[in-house]
Amino acid sequence: MHQLRLFFTALQFFSRLPIPGWVGFDPAWLNQASRYFPLVGVVVALISAATYALTAWLLPTPVAAILSTAAGIYATGAFHEDGFADMCDGFGGGMTPERVLEIMKDSRIGAYGAIGIICMLGLKLTTLAMLPPLAAVGALLVAHPLSRLMATSLIWRLDYVRAEGKAKPLAQKMRGREFLIAAASAAVPALVVIALRWLPLAALLAGVLTAAIATIWLARKCVRRIGGYTGDCLGAVQQVTEVVFYLCALASLQP
Repeated sequence: MHQLRLFFTALQFFSRLPIPGWVGFDPAWLNQASRYFPLVGVVVALISAATYALTAWLLPTPVAAILSTAAGIYATGAFHEDGFADMCDGFGGGMTPERVLEIMKDSRIGAYGAIGIICMLGLKLTTLAMLPPLAAVGALLVAHPLSRLMATSLIWRLDYVRAEGKAKPLAQKMRGREFLIAAASAAVPALVVIALRWLPLAALLAGVLTAAIATIWLARKCVRRIGGYTGDCLGAVQQVTEVVFYLCALASLQP
């Protein structure tokens, strides 16, 4: 029951989805809830994939890609997209760690953030639209939890650099056992997609490897520029690795 409460706490923190009233709330649960970040990704993936499957049955795939992405953004409240845009602004416009953090804390979006979010969403939508329908559904089911696992790895390995912030309640470092729980949550949908043959094994392996490389690169950049991570960095890692997986899936299916 405690683990179920932790999952619902993570769902409440990382999405707009309602949770049962009996769950309650304890601030201490937030420190342990990050282990279920990828499982929240499974829920968002099911919403996005179901939207894609239904709309692709009735409408052209580009429309399905847009509607499924919109459904995922609605479910999360654009939580991760906002972090990605803030990181683009901060890392693009700040010259010192203090200035980078100051810019990222500003709720207004600048040129770097606007350009970054347009390019990222454009790439995501184009890639999903070009995948065969079953492959797109499979990619959605894998990419959402996998990208959240990549973001969780920053909580596991890096230091949180703000005295306060939206990710501060989750900022206590994870233990290895907690990260294994997160990894298992991301592995299950990947195994299901491979068993159903919605994606080739080569696409999965290439996507996981490339997402890990992108995460390491972004983590090193975060450490070099600000000495650790913030909540915006988690959102940026999630968005980048999600798109990276779609690109690998598309590349693996090219003749």
